[in-house]
Amino acid sequence: MTQGQQIRLGRAMVWLLSTLMVGLLLLPLLGLALSTGFSEFVAGWSNPAVLPALWLSLETSTLSLLLSLLLGTPLAWLIAQSRGQRQALAESLFKLPMVIPPAVAGVALLVTFGGSSWLGAQLATLGLSLVFTKAAVVLAQTFVSAPYYLSAAISAFRSVDSGLMWVGRSLGAGPARVFFRIALPLAAPALFSGAAMCWARSLGEFGATLMFAGNLSGRTQTMPLAIFTALESDLQAAQALSIVLVLAALMVLFGTVLARRMGRSRQEKGENL
Repeated sequence: MTQGQQIRLGRAMVWLLSTLMVGLLLLPLLGLALSTGFSEFVAGWSNPAVLPALWLSLETSTLSLLLSLLLGTPLAWLIAQSRGQRQALAESLFKLPMVIPPAVAGVALLVTFGGSSWLGAQLATLGLSLVFTKAAVVLAQTFVSAPYYLSAAISAFRSVDSGLMWVGRSLGAGPARVFFRIALPLAAPALFSGAAMCWARSLGEFGATLMFAGNLSGRTQTMPLAIFTALESDLQAAQALSIVLVLAALMVLFGTVLARRMGRSRQEKGENL
């Protein structure tokens, strides 16, 4: 076999394997879209569980995102400014919920905040109970989605030019002003991308929510749980909710691409100044 034939064979194998991967990733989504006509999509919304699940998912995923932003941004800033083995260990631990199975996350939340736990008993003395409540949905979503924002935020803050912050400090700006006037604006596009991924992960959370918050229609039944329930009796409703989640995911991806382009344009403008 000549060198030219080997090159052509190698290219053919690359195209074949790439085509198989594209089919594996896109064929299920295409099948979902083609199997659901407009009339079936509209009919799926007649299921009484669809709208409550949609509004609950939007509400809880937004609350989860706000909680992740409020608590995660300062933590990401602290980690980004730190160096050493302790910082690397802490960063790995905070990213752990990204890789553990959802069922494990649900069990961990249940044994930590459930009525039989010490913390659950302390909350009960205050008349509070988290299990099988909307708060449990938000907590489960935050547990599994916040690491996505943390990971993006840490990388974003590390990418900020430290020289610009030193210039700000030398001009008399305090740490808070340097953070809000220099670091935060420069990291904003990457922070937006991380926030979008965090929100999308919350919207699609299933396993931890099911185990910790339950599947109570109108109370804790989010869109993924409604899809799971509808599969048993109303396939059209399951397809309608599935398409909504796919469209939401597409919006998130387009938003992250736009944010990255904005970040690159800012960096290019800064380099040209």
